[in-house]
Amino acid sequence: QVQLVESGGGLVQPGGSLRLSCAASGSIFSNNDMGWYRQAPGKQRELVATITSGGGTNYADSVKGRFTISRDNAKNTVYLQMNSLKPEDTAVYYCKAFSPPYNYWGQGTQVTVSS
Repeated sequence: QVQLVESGGGLVQPGGSLRLSCAASGSIFSNNDMGWYRQAPGKQRELVATITSGGGTNYADSVKGRFTISRDNAKNTVYLQMNSLKPEDTAVYYCKAFSPPYNYWGQGTQVTVSS
């Protein structure tokens, strides 16, 4: 069984920072690419950032320079450091594990950016 558990969401003022964590259990992590996605109310789920098993990263244009994805294979955890947060970053953030032909998702964590 593969389980992904996100944490670290919350309410933050514009310009603030949050760090999301995604802890993976089961027979998955160090050899798998991982990603963060988000879904705002009334919108489709969108890619935020991905990180390969070798540490290569990719970001959506909207978060480049503000967000950083990283992973700690010893802890089976992937992180998303979010700085300079904007109201438009408000969404439920989901962790994803790529394991072709399967994909695994966490339950999501709410991030709200508001004054």
